[in-house]
Amino acid sequence: MELKLSVSEELTPVCLEKIGAFILSIQKENGEIPWSIGGKTDPWDHVESAMGLTTGGFYTEAARAYEWLAVAQLEDGSWWSETLDGKIVNSSKESNFSSYVAVGVFHHYLVTRDLKYLKKMWHTVSQGIQFAVNLQAPEGEIYWARNKSGAVDKMALLTGSSSIYMSIKCALAIAKILGKKRPGWHKAMDKLGHAIQNRPDLFNMIKSRYSMDWYYPVLCGAITGGEARKRVSHLWEKFVVPDWGVRCVSDRPWVTMAETAEFILTLAAIEDLPRARTIFSWLNDKRFSDGSFWMGVTFPDGVIWPEEKTAWTAAAAMLAWDALNEITPAGKIFNHRFWSSLNK
Repeated sequence: MELKLSVSEELTPVCLEKIGAFILSIQKENGEIPWSIGGKTDPWDHVESAMGLTTGGFYTEAARAYEWLAVAQLEDGSWWSETLDGKIVNSSKESNFSSYVAVGVFHHYLVTRDLKYLKKMWHTVSQGIQFAVNLQAPEGEIYWARNKSGAVDKMALLTGSSSIYMSIKCALAIAKILGKKRPGWHKAMDKLGHAIQNRPDLFNMIKSRYSMDWYYPVLCGAITGGEARKRVSHLWEKFVVPDWGVRCVSDRPWVTMAETAEFILTLAAIEDLPRARTIFSWLNDKRFSDGSFWMGVTFPDGVIWPEEKTAWTAAAAMLAWDALNEITPAGKIFNHRFWSSLNK
């Protein structure tokens, strides 16, 4: 689908600092970053928000966010799915939540080149990845969670498994830098990639209406090249709403800024930059005065919903802008060509 190019020039590095400051306003003294002021915390969105802090130049505060994860990590390498002011809200322990710390820590290293900090976080990263790998099914998909008693919920989600694929890639990149050998992770990633590419039947279809199931296999790099472009094109008109953004769910008149930003990251990953820039331009008027982005908006009536100002939404938009402009060395972290060169 052809789109008229309309490149935003509004988000400059100065604006990235402003949006990073918004995330910082939500971060607690101990390093934890809830969804919003007074809101809950989950490990995945906490990592995303920390990546926003790094992108905005708040390196010390981002490091503090990862250190909070190290302290909060459970003995088996996982985290509780949701907490609120230190109290458990959801006692599931999700595989994609446990592993995503690797993406954040590698992202932080690409920007800061702080080898000492990378070594400091290795144990946390390693434990989180191993928790996820231990939940891999024989055919390669990864079960989504254990409950508080340790019992496995034998359901695999495509978006979650794709996120884990990206996490293992980053963990292996960290291991290579640190001179660590993890052949089991290589094997797990290969099996997982094969499942994502070739075995859609292995994944629960409960989320198939969600746009993330569409673009995450490309964003994570499990599906690349011509197949990636075909996948993007196949459901474009189902999820992409011109001038508004990307639907969260295919049959609802609601676009979300995080899904829009992640899809921009996906287009940038396959170097479809003209369309990525055009879609980013649709985010221009979907911000609050403090630089934070709306969570979502209904169309065509333009009702902002929900009105909650979330740190992770802001971070996703920052990562998308960085991917388009390579403001930081981590702007290429999802780029398929970057990973091809890294693995040579």
